[in-house]
Amino acid sequence: MHRHTLRLSALLFGLLTSLSLHAQLGDLRNNFSIGFGGGINMSSVSFNPSVKQNSLSGIQGGLCARYISERWFKMLCGAQVEINFSQRGWSEFYKDYPTLVYQRKMNYMEIPFLAHLAFGKEKGLQFFVHLGPQIGFFLSDSETQSGDWNAPANDNINIETTQHSKPLDTKFDYGIVGGGGIELRTKIGNFQAEGRYYYALSDFFDNTKKGYFGRSAHNVIGIRIAYLFDLTK
Repeated sequence: MHRHTLRLSALLFGLLTSLSLHAQLGDLRNNFSIGFGGGINMSSVSFNPSVKQNSLSGIQGGLCARYISERWFKMLCGAQVEINFSQRGWSEFYKDYPTLVYQRKMNYMEIPFLAHLAFGKEKGLQFFVHLGPQIGFFLSDSETQSGDWNAPANDNINIETTQHSKPLDTKFDYGIVGGGGIELRTKIGNFQAEGRYYYALSDFFDNTKKGYFGRSAHNVIGIRIAYLFDLTK
């Protein structure tokens, strides 16, 4: 496991543990909500050796459940878990060869486990922060490729293509997700608008000495909206 992976995991564990301990001292709540949400992803992949890319757009969405258990001073503390379908991947771009096209769209089922920290009125407008671990399971992928890929070699220019059509070595994905947004809590339900960033700690190609890529990990910026309705208050 990479050294930065251990550091990030330890930091996240310490933060969530600290928040949990503080929340136990707050005013009790019993607010359980369920709902659904979705939006768009702008994704890329961290490769080593590097691959030049533009962001690849995709969709994401699914079900969510949230439980708010405490109010600590002006902060509502709880947890949110989701089950989402998510499209990720990468789109290659070479300035000197604009006709070369390669995109790989990868479909995952992802499950984020989020600490939910909200500030504002319990009925009305709130600002919230989400942070936690996320796991994912690879479902399928598709490729789009066109152009004369022999042209760079004919010009004695090396463009990395080992990743093209290369099957995944690891179909289980994990990392850290965080973000923030606003929520409008009304009598007919709760409406969220949120931006998120996902940083994968796992690689989908073999990263051992026998593997070609030392790093092949997802980076995803997502924008989503969600609707939740309260089952208990």
